Amino acid sequence: MKKLLQLLVIMIPLALLSQPNTEVFLFDLSTENNQIQITNGKNISNNKGYDNQPSFASENTMLYAATRNGQTDILEYDVKTGAKKWLTDTKQGSEYSPTQIPKSKYISAIRLDTTGLQYLYRYHKGKSKAMLKDLVIGYHVWNSRNVLISFVLGKPHRLVLSNFKKNTHITVDTNIGRSLHNIPNSNLVSYIKKKKDEWEIRSLDPKTGETKRITTTVPNIEDMCWLSNGTILMAKGKALYTIDPKKDTDWKIIKLFDQEKLDNITRITTNKSNTKIAIVAEIETALEPTLENIRWIAGNWKGEAFGGITEENWSEPSGDSMMATFKLIVDGKVRFYEIETISEVNNSLILRLKHFNNDLKGWETKDETVDFPLIRVTKNKAIFEGMTFESIDENNMVVFVAIKQKDGNTSIVPFYYTKN
Repeated sequence: MKKLLQLLVIMIPLALLSQPNTEVFLFDLSTENNQIQITNGKNISNNKGYDNQPSFASENTMLYAATRNGQTDILEYDVKTGAKKWLTDTKQGSEYSPTQIPKSKYISAIRLDTTGLQYLYRYHKGKSKAMLKDLVIGYHVWNSRNVLISFVLGKPHRLVLSNFKKNTHITVDTNIGRSLHNIPNSNLVSYIKKKKDEWEIRSLDPKTGETKRITTTVPNIEDMCWLSNGTILMAKGKALYTIDPKKDTDWKIIKLFDQEKLDNITRITTNKSNTKIAIVAEIETALEPTLENIRWIAGNWKGEAFGGITEENWSEPSGDSMMATFKLIVDGKVRFYEIETISEVNNSLILRLKHFNNDLKGWETKDETVDFPLIRVTKNKAIFEGMTFESIDENNMVVFVAIKQKDGNTSIVPFYYTKN
């Protein structure tokens, strides 16, 4: 324990210095035509520094860790009025991961003291008390007033089940992620198991200690939340994914935050009625809308989509434009082609394309094109209305395309490409 605390004293100040400038955004959440709708977003933290780890203490009350005066304290936010109230002002340290303790007047949070000590505390009306001094807890969730499931720092990180009535602290699993949640309509808790080849979402029964696999995560993503109907949400970059583990085998994208100036989404949470969703993300930095700033799109890209092989070849910028050819091959035969251009027009960019059958008969009329006006350009994204290009690294790119379905709904289809 002494060696671990000494290590934390060294590591934690470095972690604090590297914390991203994150914000907490709040959206309305609803379901229409069997599709999840996320609308009316606003930045509720709007504060330079680390604003993160939101949780709903009640239907219309949110808690989150917010930066002020060089430290993070617990902030309470009223969803209806927008009023904010500081709940802590701990001079000797900072608080993280504020959580309501069920059926009590207390909230709990992880306190990181200036000395490097890190404990779980409970708080009420400005007073605080350390709850567990034998466990260095990073993240936690209350299954009931006396049952706590926590992520305990170590090599490896451990999933620990604590019962305060019995005074027991049992290690249930190792190599886990930070996302811990009560599963709706059950007594179970979910956690992320970081296996070598894939990460899993697993359930824990706090009464028996039994764990079971639920599904795999979006690759290499550990933040998630549950909806009351058993659906799971996860996010990556600007995309929000969903899966119903009872009937789905694959994750699908339900929202691409292309209109919102946010990126690199991490934490997500909803209130109990699923009418509000809070997400944590970084603010985008826009670049000038020039071809030079999206030059990384150029190249010969190959991938898989629609049950076949896709190929997309983009030229280098020249003559105020970039040009591409696209084809989809299924079962060894071309299904269709596209010709695409991105042009500099009126101090902006526009993406245009035309579709062709495999015999080059056009889908659109002679003078008709499918146009995608530019929304904005960032360091690794070219965001058009209905199509977003994202650079993963110099050899990998994903293109998100909004495709209207026969039932009138819109699906967002990702095309994952590797450069040849």
